[in-house]
Amino acid sequence: MPLDIAHSVCPHDCPSTCTLEVERLDARTIGRVHGGRKDGYTAGVVCAKVARYAERQHHPERLGQPLRRIGPKGVGLASFEPIGWDEALDIVATKFREAAERHGPETVWPYFYAGTMGHVQRDGIDRLRHVMKYSRQFGSICVALSDAGWNAGVGIKRGVDSREIAKSDLVVVWGGNPVATQVNLMAHIQRARKQRGAKLVVVDTYRTPTADVADLAVILKPGTDAALACAMMHVAFKEGFADRAYMAKYADVPDELEAHVADKTPAWAAEITGLPEETIWEFARLYGATKRAFIRVGYGFSRSRNGAAQIHAVTCLPTVIGAWQHEGGGALYAGGAIYNLQKSVIQGLDAVDRSVRELDMSRIGGVLTGDPDALGHGPPVTAMLIQNTNPMVVAPDLMKVHQGFARDDLFVCVHEQFMTETAAMADIVLPATTFLEHDDIYTASGHTILQIAQKAVEPFAEARENHYVVTELARRLGAEHPGFAMTPWQLIERTLTDTGLPPAETFLEGRGHDCALPFETMHFLDGFGHKDGKFHFKADWSALGPAGARLSALPDQNWVIDRATEAKPFRLVTAPARSFLNSTFGETPGSRQREGAPRVLIHAEDLAAMAAEDGARLRLGNERGSVVVPAKAFDGIRRGVVVVEGIWPNHAFEEGVGINALTSAEPGLPAGGAVFHDTAIWIRPADLSAR
Repeated sequence: MPLDIAHSVCPHDCPSTCTLEVERLDARTIGRVHGGRKDGYTAGVVCAKVARYAERQHHPERLGQPLRRIGPKGVGLASFEPIGWDEALDIVATKFREAAERHGPETVWPYFYAGTMGHVQRDGIDRLRHVMKYSRQFGSICVALSDAGWNAGVGIKRGVDSREIAKSDLVVVWGGNPVATQVNLMAHIQRARKQRGAKLVVVDTYRTPTADVADLAVILKPGTDAALACAMMHVAFKEGFADRAYMAKYADVPDELEAHVADKTPAWAAEITGLPEETIWEFARLYGATKRAFIRVGYGFSRSRNGAAQIHAVTCLPTVIGAWQHEGGGALYAGGAIYNLQKSVIQGLDAVDRSVRELDMSRIGGVLTGDPDALGHGPPVTAMLIQNTNPMVVAPDLMKVHQGFARDDLFVCVHEQFMTETAAMADIVLPATTFLEHDDIYTASGHTILQIAQKAVEPFAEARENHYVVTELARRLGAEHPGFAMTPWQLIERTLTDTGLPPAETFLEGRGHDCALPFETMHFLDGFGHKDGKFHFKADWSALGPAGARLSALPDQNWVIDRATEAKPFRLVTAPARSFLNSTFGETPGSRQREGAPRVLIHAEDLAAMAAEDGARLRLGNERGSVVVPAKAFDGIRRGVVVVEGIWPNHAFEEGVGINALTSAEPGLPAGGAVFHDTAIWIRPADLSAR
C-alpha cells in the first residue's frame, strides 16, 4: 500500500525553508519527513532534526489545553491549572484592557519572532498591535545588522540565485556553518565540487563541521572579518585581479577604495585577525583569480557591534574582481526583495501609527526592568502576548530578562507548543499548533521559491493556531480590520492577489512559485539597488541608522567591538548547534542525545595556562553574570577565543542560567541589532562558593 504523502514547508529556518514530503499515517499522526523533490533547491534533502519531526509533533510534553497559573512563576506545569479557551482569552483581553486604561495602550507589548517563518501565523500579531496602538516592535534580534551591511553596498536585499552554485568554480561560505544549519546548500556545493572541481573556502571563528570539509579553512578572531576582506582587496588591486572596467561602470569610488586599501596588507590583517599571513595571501589569490566565485554570506559575523561594516566589506569583494558578471559568480545574503509580498492585510499595515513607540526586542531585559532609554521614555510594559519565541532563553542580557519576567505587576500570555522557560513565567499559557496543523505562506532568504502549505494533520488536543488567538482577542477587544474576518487561506489568497501572483491552488502539491528574476537583474548587470545604480564602496551609514557616524565609510577594521582586555582576556562566540534551532528542538530526545550537554570549546594551550584539563568545569563571566560549563579542549580555534554552541535550555546549565547571561543587549551599529558573538569574558576554574 503506497504511503499517504502530505506536502508541506519547513517553517524553522529562513535560508532553507525546505519543501517537505511528510508521511501521513492517519489524520493525526505523521511518520518520517523527507525533503521535497519538486523544486530545484531542496532537491530531496532535509536536515536530520526535521526528518525526525515526529519526535516533536508527537512529543508527550506538548501542551494540549489552556492553562492558568496558580502557583509560583518559573516552576512549570505544577504551577498551572487547566481552563477553557473562552475563559483564557477573556482573561487576556480583560488584562490588556485594564493595563491600557491604567497606562495607555503602549503599555501592552505583543512580542514575537521566528519560531515559525510563515507570514500569516508569524506576522498576524502585528495586525492586532497596529489596530490597538500597542507598542511596536523593532525586530532586531536576527537580521538588522546584516540587512544594514548588505544594503550599504548592494542597495537592495537580494543576490545571485543559490542554484547557480552548481556553475561556480569557487564557493566561499563566510560566517556560516551549513553542514549544521543549511544542508541543502551543502548539497549544491558538493555538486559543484564533484562536477566542476570547485573549491570550498570557509571563513569562521572556529573549525566547524563545514570547515572540516573545506579545501581551505580560514579561522580568524571574532569581529575581524572586515580586516581580512580589506587585505583581499589590497591583493586584488596589487596583483591585477581587480576588474577596473567593471568597477568604472558599476561602482561609486573605485579609485578612492584602491588608495584606501593600499596599506591594508596581508601583514596588517594578520596582526588583527590572528591568521597566518600566508593564509591571507593564499585565499586572496585564489579568490581574485576565480571569476566564477560565489560568496554565501552567513549571519554569524554580522552579530557584532561592527557586524554591518563587516558584511559591507565582504560584499565589496565580488565588485572589485567583477564576479557579479559571471554565472556562478557574485554573492548572496538573503533574497527577500524578490518576493515583494504585499502583506498589508496580514499585518494591518494600513493601521500603523508611527507616533506609537517602537521597542527593541533585543533589549527586552531593559524594557521589562524599566530602563527609561529602552522604554523610549514612555510608560512601563505591564502586559504581553508572546508567540513564536522564547526570550527567557534566547534574548541577550539574560539576567535582566529573568528579572523583568519575575515582576508581579507584569501580565504575560504565552502561546506555545511546549512549557518553555518563558511559558513557565506566564499567567496564561495557550497551546499552539505546529506548522503541520495550519495553513501558511512562506518566503525564503536562501532561495527563490514562494511556497504555500496546507494543514497536513489535525491539531493536537486543543491546540489552536496563532491566527485564531489574534482574531479572538481582536473580537474581545473591539479591534476592527478586514484581516480579522478572514481565514488563513483567505489571507493567503488576498496577499497573492495584492502582489499580482498566481492563485494559491497553483502552489500546492510541493510546486511553489519561482520568483527568480532575469539573470541580468539577479547579477545587477542592469544596476544595483541604489538610486545611481552603482555598488557603493563608500557606505552612507548615517542614512542607515543614527549611530552611523561611528563607522568608517570605506571598508575597514572598525574597533567598536567588545575587545579583550587584561580583566576579560577571552572573546566568546555563542554559535548554533547542529541539532537545535535556537531553543527549538531542545525538547526532542534525538537532539539532546546528539548534542549531549553544553560545553565550552577552548584551545588546549589556554586550558593549560589556567592549570585546567579537558573536561574541567570552568566559570565564564563578565559584568553581566557568569555560567559554569565543562571544557572541551579544541585545536580548531584561535587562542583567546571560546565557543559555546547552543542554544541550550537554562536548566541544562549547572546553575540554571544559560549562556546569554553573558551576551550584551547593546545595539550594534548603525541602527541596532543583537551582538551575540561580540562578548569579552574572563574564565577561571569553577568555584561555586565564589562567583
